[in-house]
Amino acid sequence: MIEIYTTVIFLFVLFALLGGSVWIGLALMGVAWVGMELFTLRPAGDAMITTIWTGASSWTLTALPLFIWMGEILYRTRLSEDMFRGLAPWMRFLPGGLLHTNIAGCTIFAAVSGSSAATLNMVGKMSIPELRARGYPEYMIIGTLAGAATLGLMIPPSLTLIVYGVTINESITKLFMAGVFPGLVLAGLFMLYIVGWHFLGTGERPQQEPRLSFGDMIAESRFLLPIFGLVVVVIGSMYMGFATATEAAAVGVLGALGLSLMQGSLGWRTFSESLMGATRTSAMIAFILMGAAFLSLSMGFTGLPRALAGAIDSFNLSPIALIAVLTVFYLILGMFMDGLSSVVLTMAIVEPMIRQAGIDVIWFGIFLVVVIETAQVTPPIGFNLFVLQGMTRHEISYIAKTAIPMVGLMLVMVGILIIWPELATWLPDNIRGQ
Repeated sequence: MIEIYTTVIFLFVLFALLGGSVWIGLALMGVAWVGMELFTLRPAGDAMITTIWTGASSWTLTALPLFIWMGEILYRTRLSEDMFRGLAPWMRFLPGGLLHTNIAGCTIFAAVSGSSAATLNMVGKMSIPELRARGYPEYMIIGTLAGAATLGLMIPPSLTLIVYGVTINESITKLFMAGVFPGLVLAGLFMLYIVGWHFLGTGERPQQEPRLSFGDMIAESRFLLPIFGLVVVVIGSMYMGFATATEAAAVGVLGALGLSLMQGSLGWRTFSESLMGATRTSAMIAFILMGAAFLSLSMGFTGLPRALAGAIDSFNLSPIALIAVLTVFYLILGMFMDGLSSVVLTMAIVEPMIRQAGIDVIWFGIFLVVVIETAQVTPPIGFNLFVLQGMTRHEISYIAKTAIPMVGLMLVMVGILIIWPELATWLPDNIRGQ
């Protein structure tokens, strides 16, 4: 009974603060403060100072602002135009034509960004004008872009996986490895959807692109070399054991600065804007993590996570049933909250549940990202939908309808992960140098 009473108080304070437009980080700290004052004898101020400093000074967390800065630098270069020019010759002959550039572009840029919003902005700036000029249906342009941009959360370096790893104290490199195959499989599902539309969508196919010689295709591909080189250096250095996630992120920043310098787009304005953009985003995420760390401590003192985990265990749910319940839970939560906040807000309670159920925490991180990806394109607060609305000026309801098939494919991906968990666990279990 006391657990129910405690839970109600926590939830009431949280929703009261969030409903009052209090920043999420401050709201989490406020809930934790109330919990410490009401249910423990430890001084709340002393606990808060110690916990926030410990959480903010984590060495693992230093990878986060560096990867964000790398994405900000690349976003301000001419990389998007070059990427479309390099991809188009290889995509034009696939069933569905240049729509595949949305998927391939998001997959490539996700490997140097880590952010769904940055991926969407970058690839959308590249593909929307080009595809419209070639007569592709608007709903296919927007729908495929909305879904594919979520790959920025899955394919390393993923900001969501960094936050998840820091929150549960798990290896960031292992989580990055775990995201590779599921990310590629999900990209493959999106491309299969385009192929199906090509054969079933009668009367909607644009005119076939002019043929190019193989030599011309190779020549155009040179525009992909800079970003492929950056991907190989950043991701390869981690997987081969030459660098930690933080060291690879530092190398990525230097590589991004070098690319923008070679393109002639690295000026003082570009540098300062990228640095300030990364600072704002990093400070926001760090503030949320500080609040989450304090909330985790407060809940630990109250015994609430253990009690809730025990209550769920008393239902004797199988791991599959628990995953089904958590899928619904995170989809509902993601409709009203961004992905990073969903992770840090719930891990204090969810982590003991999954460990007690014997669920692999690396696999669960990938499952969690897929579900959060789905919530990114689910109304009413699908973040990617609002970004696309700003880019295309369509009604949010129209954009949400175009993304429905992508939501279905991401739920299929959840099923694939459940049936074949090795898809996420094989690489981190078998690659040395972690």
